[in-house]
Amino acid sequence: MILSSTERKGDARERLLARLLDAFDEDLPSPEVSLREIAARTETSHALLRYHFGSLPGVLAAMLKAQRSRDNEALSEVAKQGTFDDLVVAIWRTYTRPDQLSRVRGFFHVVGLAAYGPEDFREFIDSLDDLTEMLASLAEREGRDAKEALTVATVTIAAIRGLLLRQVLTPAVQSEDAVALILRMGKGPSVPRTSPGS
Repeated sequence: MILSSTERKGDARERLLARLLDAFDEDLPSPEVSLREIAARTETSHALLRYHFGSLPGVLAAMLKAQRSRDNEALSEVAKQGTFDDLVVAIWRTYTRPDQLSRVRGFFHVVGLAAYGPEDFREFIDSLDDLTEMLASLAEREGRDAKEALTVATVTIAAIRGLLLRQVLTPAVQSEDAVALILRMGKGPSVPRTSPGS
């Protein structure tokens, strides 16, 4: 079978991404490093990195998407066996481990860049609802209708990300009580229905 140039480019990009992930493990390169420094660490060329990812933010976005995909595989196991609350706690614990700090900082860095140029980060942006979908599925399994389940999941993920940003900016602040509050809010009454005219 003969591969098209697009397929070959995709394979080469995936191999290069695997090298990046191997070189940095659970970390993410700092936005202050150059493509040349990343290339040296991964024993490749900065020209190849530029060709496949476009820029340093492109490298960071691709690495984050792949790392989060791995995280989601582990979290999906919690979702299969556990409750909505179990998954919320697992998500929180996953991203508040000390070894996750560079990734969490990198996440907010890339999100900030994506806010100014969403067209340059479409693949990354499209991956942001994965945890919301997992939580919504659990909320439905626990008896909420589909629309309400999605709303509760969306608000929960937004709250978690807000708390993570707070921890990055003010590390001394403990957010465990806030996570408990998120869990209690999820137990509250149904989300109020809005009338079509509101």
